[in-house]
This record gives sequence, structure tokens and C-alpha cells, in this order.
Amino acid sequence: MRDDWIPETSLTYSEYLQDLHNKRGQNKSENKKRKSKRRSLSKIERKQVLKKTDGKCHICGGGIDDYWEADHVLAHSGGGTNEVDNYLPAHRMCNNYRWDYLPEEFQEILKLGVWLRTQIENKKKIGLDTADKFIKYEHQRISRRKNK
Repeated sequence: MRDDWIPETSLTYSEYLQDLHNKRGQNKSENKKRKSKRRSLSKIERKQVLKKTDGKCHICGGGIDDYWEADHVLAHSGGGTNEVDNYLPAHRMCNNYRWDYLPEEFQEILKLGVWLRTQIENKKKIGLDTADKFIKYEHQRISRRKNK
């Protein structure tokens, strides 16, 4: 999507997001046919990846400590390679939340998140309602993890 494109309606936006989701799914099924195996990066390769961003997470920009992940730029499940040029350093949590979204999808997620955060900070009804639902979701998610 172009930076200046704004959907006409929420239905148009929903359809756009669904199209991106479907494209990601299509990439995943095409990659399954290739059956490329994952591999661990060597210590030298990990240093090369970390050097690309001067030791910062490519997602949030925060400093990276000893515990980080080499994030595929193009997700492995979407056909991305295991070559050093397809990796960037990321905090484990950042990489977990980025998942294997297409770049366009992740941009939309970030824009929605920033907008929603301002709605919450300004105590707008939509923001507070969504925050309540999100808090409930997070409690359930954490509870499920503890019960595994």
C-alpha cells in the first residue's frame, strides 16, 4: 500500500488486510513445496547480523543484549532464505510479535497500534474499551502458557 493511500471505508480496509493475510498464506504454502531446511547461524554470522544495525533491534530500535534472535527479513515460511543478508537482529519479544507478517501487514499493525495507543492515553471510549479487551486477552494468553 502506498503511504498516502487511505481506505474509503472500514470494509475496504478489512478487505485489504484480508488480502495481505491471504498473500502471506499463499507464500507459506508455496514454501512448503520447496522444503528448505532451517539452519543455525554460526557465531561469526551472528556477529555479522548484529553489526548491520550497530547492535540495535531492527524492530523497536532498542539496544540488544546477549539474548536476541536473528529475524528473517522475508520469513522462512514465506520463502525467505537462511543467508546472512536475509537476517536482522531483534529482541526475542519483538521478533515474536512480528511473527511472519508481510512487511505491509506489519506496517499496518504498527500504525493501528500507535493510533490506538493515543486513543487509550486520551481516555477515548474506543481506546478504553479496546484496552479492557486486550488486558483480558493478555491474562488468558499468559494463563494458557502457564498451564502447558
